[in-house]
Amino acid sequence: MAELQIFSDEYFMNEALKEAQKAAAIDEVPVGAIIVCKNKIIARAHNLTEQLNDVTAHAEMQAFTMAADYIGGKYLDECVLYVTLEPCIMCAGAAFWTQLGKLVYGASDQRRGYSNLNKSVLHPKTVVVSGILEEPCGKIVSEFFKNKR
Repeated sequence: MAELQIFSDEYFMNEALKEAQKAAAIDEVPVGAIIVCKNKIIARAHNLTEQLNDVTAHAEMQAFTMAADYIGGKYLDECVLYVTLEPCIMCAGAAFWTQLGKLVYGASDQRRGYSNLNKSVLHPKTVVVSGILEEPCGKIVSEFFKNKR
C-alpha cells in the first residue's frame, strides 16, 4: 500500500525555499534543502560553505547528515529530498550512496547540475521530479549572483 501524501511537492519546496532565504541572509549561495520521511520533515538545511569554510557544506550534504542521524541509519530509501537547485555531481553522488527514494528539485543548474554531466549518477531506484516552484527557486539564486557582480 502506497504512503498517502498529505502535503504537496509545492508545500515542501516552499519549506526548502525558507532554508534558501536563511542562506541568503548570511551571504551564502541561497540553496535550501529539506528531507521528508512519511510526510514529516526530518531535516532542514541550507548552504554553509562560507560559514564553515568547507566546500562540501552544501545544503543537501547537511540535510543527508541530519536525516541519517534522525533515522539512525545511513539509507534514506524511504525519504524525499526537496532542494531548491538541482544538485551538483558531489551531492548527487551522495544521494546515490544514501539510496535516496525521491529527489525533487526546483530550478535546474545549467552550469553545475548533475544532469549536465551524467543523469545516471543517482541510485537507479531514485525517482526524480524537477521544476517544482522553478521560478522562485531560480530567482533567489540569480538575484544573489547579480548582486555579487
